[in-house]
Amino acid sequence: MPETGAFGLYGTPPSDLADMSAGAIQFSPLIPGARSLEDQPDGSLSEFVMLAPPGTVERRYAMAQGLRALAPGAPFTVLAPKDKGGARLAKELKAFGCAIEPYSKHHHKICSGYRPEALEGIAQAIEDGAPRFVEDLGLWSQPGIFSWNRTDPGSAALIGQLPPLEGRGADFGCGAGLLAKTILGSPKVTQVILLDIDRRAIEAARRNIDDPRARIEWADVRQPGSLATLCPTALDFIVMNPPFHDGGAEDRALGQAFIAAAAGTLRKGGSLWLTANRHLPYEAVLRDTFSRVTLKVEEHGFKVYEARK
Repeated sequence: MPETGAFGLYGTPPSDLADMSAGAIQFSPLIPGARSLEDQPDGSLSEFVMLAPPGTVERRYAMAQGLRALAPGAPFTVLAPKDKGGARLAKELKAFGCAIEPYSKHHHKICSGYRPEALEGIAQAIEDGAPRFVEDLGLWSQPGIFSWNRTDPGSAALIGQLPPLEGRGADFGCGAGLLAKTILGSPKVTQVILLDIDRRAIEAARRNIDDPRARIEWADVRQPGSLATLCPTALDFIVMNPPFHDGGAEDRALGQAFIAAAAGTLRKGGSLWLTANRHLPYEAVLRDTFSRVTLKVEEHGFKVYEARK
């Protein structure tokens, strides 16, 4: 149930840059179990702190939703690294009708103020960032989801190499469901578990995948407890296009964690199908973790591997 008079929090701002209540309600779509900001009633929050997303459309959408849910006169703080949207925060908040006091600290731009009685332009920002059907993809999607309005070349390369799969499997980091639609094209697949850390991707996938063999869950595959609950028995296959950015910055450990999670979830002899940018150092962890690793193709800056446990 939505709460009124509550402290709202979006993301994980550095604790030395923003004051946060111990009882704050988390609204980030990238934290499994968080509340949906879209479902929070207008004017119901007493304070709001946001680590703003790096994408312009996504950021303006999230800020507009936060301001909509904040009570008139209530305080807010929005911050972001200067090189990941922070430099634009003041201009964007002023365009919403907010009087702010911006300052810089630890390579972040921090904007604080009070929600005005009348907001400007938030309806357009919410419309611009809302879910929509993307004709070029043939899928529902939303700004902020990975490759939200196009087929990324890594996924295209993987789709081109996937054989008809069999048995029970999973799509780690499923996004809006592009890879899963290909997987489910095989009649010998009995179940596919779609997992993503992004609630928006999960909601889009649930609109895009209409197949009783699909189970779609909001979860972080890097958390062993989540995988143990969602995949209690070993799987026959896993397909993934793992992320390598966290908050807009490259983080090679993300893909390595996905590979380790896959190795712990597959049965002996099970297969991992992975696509990755060719500059990413995944070969060593694949060879350390799997009994056989085969490079299937290298094209358009991406590699596709099949790894057998």
